[in-house]
Amino acid sequence: MTLKVAFQMDHISSIQVEGDSTFVLALEAQRRGYQLFHYLPTALTLSHGRVVATGEKMTVRYQKGDHFKLGEPQSLDLGEMDVVFLRQDPPFDMSYITTTHLLEGVHPNTLVVNAPGEVRNAPEKLFMIRYPELLPPTMITRDRDQIRAFRDEYKDIIVKPLFGNGGAGVFHLKPEDENLVSLLEMFEGISREPLMIQKYLPEVRQGDKRIILIDGEPVGAINRVPAAGEARSNMHVGGRPEKIDLTSRERDICAAIGPDLKALGQIFVGIDVIGDWLTEINVTSPTGLQEINRFDGVCLEADIWDAVEQRLD
Repeated sequence: MTLKVAFQMDHISSIQVEGDSTFVLALEAQRRGYQLFHYLPTALTLSHGRVVATGEKMTVRYQKGDHFKLGEPQSLDLGEMDVVFLRQDPPFDMSYITTTHLLEGVHPNTLVVNAPGEVRNAPEKLFMIRYPELLPPTMITRDRDQIRAFRDEYKDIIVKPLFGNGGAGVFHLKPEDENLVSLLEMFEGISREPLMIQKYLPEVRQGDKRIILIDGEPVGAINRVPAAGEARSNMHVGGRPEKIDLTSRERDICAAIGPDLKALGQIFVGIDVIGDWLTEINVTSPTGLQEINRFDGVCLEADIWDAVEQRLD
């Protein structure tokens, strides 16, 4: 199958070759003989009823410091592409949301991965509230009295921005911590958005598991262990990846959400699980492919492209 594939992404010069999932998706697409194109989210344009972007032809190779080449800038008509991969990093703000509206102008005639309308309806920390039985005690609010009451009940809590990513702005407040009100004041000064408040799960010290689902089916996982003195397990803040298998509880979680993800066109999804509890469903720009590939001796990017090709048949 010969496909024209455009990657809507942060500039490819900024990625880390050894860990970036978009990069290995591009490598696998190139291996299959697809034509690759690269453009930035800021280049996305609706003009005279057409969705276009100024971008470049792209080639990639697995060589740090020399991992890509871009051709001359050209106008890309996304309606003439076979696939657009929506892969820029959050924050999931109005700029991000606007791109999903524009990409709906070409989807599904051009297959957008993941389906843009449902990406818009499934921000990481909100989509999961459809499954309350899978979550730890969780509150979404800006109401200080409600947050205080939640803390009085659960003592040890996590406070985090509702639309953040990568562990940014995540705070662990122990019962004796006196900074709750100051922290809320800080968040209130930054944005008008609610916060997510959750019961702290001490199991995070044993790791925060990232599970990859392809078309609703779990295909692999890594365990991300926080660094000493750190409440967050994200690898770019010092978390250590470990090889790990899925538990029966995690398979039950995947079975509960997987059919919905597939039906909503969410082909490549990463979920986060701490202990027995689902903590995030990541559909915007999930990561973890390279780490799982190394630990398990697999090629998940090939499985993703297989799923994409099946959607195009």
